[in-house]
Amino acid sequence: MMNDKVMPTNAAMAAHGAMGAGAMQGSKKNELRLVFWELTARCNLKCIHCRAEAQEEKQENELSTEECFSVIDNLSSFSRPILILTGGEPLYRDDIFEIASYASRKGLRVALATNGTMIDKETAKKIKECGVKRVAISLDGSNAKTHDSFRMIPGSFDAAFNGIKNLQNEGLEVQVNTTIAKHNENEIKDILELVLKNNLKALHIFMLVPVGCGVQIANTQMLDKEKYEDILSWFYDKTMELKDVLELKATCAPHYFRIMHKRAKDGGITITPKTHGMAAVTRGCLAGSSVMFISRKGDVQPCGYLPAFAGNVLKESAEKIWESSEVFANLRDLSLLKGKCGICEYKKVCEGCRARAYYETGDYLAEEPYCIYEPSLIAER
Repeated sequence: MMNDKVMPTNAAMAAHGAMGAGAMQGSKKNELRLVFWELTARCNLKCIHCRAEAQEEKQENELSTEECFSVIDNLSSFSRPILILTGGEPLYRDDIFEIASYASRKGLRVALATNGTMIDKETAKKIKECGVKRVAISLDGSNAKTHDSFRMIPGSFDAAFNGIKNLQNEGLEVQVNTTIAKHNENEIKDILELVLKNNLKALHIFMLVPVGCGVQIANTQMLDKEKYEDILSWFYDKTMELKDVLELKATCAPHYFRIMHKRAKDGGITITPKTHGMAAVTRGCLAGSSVMFISRKGDVQPCGYLPAFAGNVLKESAEKIWESSEVFANLRDLSLLKGKCGICEYKKVCEGCRARAYYETGDYLAEEPYCIYEPSLIAER
């Protein structure tokens, strides 16, 4: 389900079980299932990959409490998405518990994406009381040295784990999000063991997307295509091995769904899509087709990584934007995909990362630049 700094395009911050499965509109095509809401850019950390380019001071253009309530009213009037409250660090907002409580009362399933460092016992209790069903905390390494160097604040690893324990003591589901890049590519197995050892609910891995501060480190931190493939193939093995033990999910890595479908077919395994809940597994890039991102200013994008303006919730309803945005319409039409994504036999289950395509070419419909796969139409030439 979610990264506190780099918001996932897919159903990243997933919650299962208590988050419920089922929504107002059943399995309707292009049903809004996940809303990632950047409530603030304020944060106490200085992560080098931050999508939100977090800062310490409050910005004048943050949506007010009443404006947030109005957005929630509209969202709940036409859909029942999982609402992921993020930032920056969402706990920096004085009204975070009011917003979460209001959304819960309106029937939305609420999750919180946080770095975990501000969650003492009292805060954990408040998070539980306001109706949050799952909390996602980002770990960027299996140890304090790796994590703290990436977060650029000493002690952030230990503080995050203290937050995790406080949440668990309140009976809340805790998910770990890990952005995989060169700094921690050799620690992913240890991170998995750490999650298992501490009886956490889920591990969601994210492939780095060059947006915000991530642009500045893309050349030094992005993995090459072959390494992506290796990690995602390993992750599939672990997903099958631990399917009854731990929720595992790959996010911002749509070609994982190509790997999953191909390997399942080769192994005689039938994949049954999970269409709802935070453990939903349907297809790769969901930006604009099942996912919406709302910025702290009310701007709407297909996802937090893809800066393609679709509208603003202060000027028109989220429902109208969702149903009539040209950007969303383009992303829902797979016939518009270009390059090898356009002719790939796996495009219906993958689609490629539209944000990475945009970063490389300026065109969100261009081919995924970090996929090693050659479609059969190309291979046959």
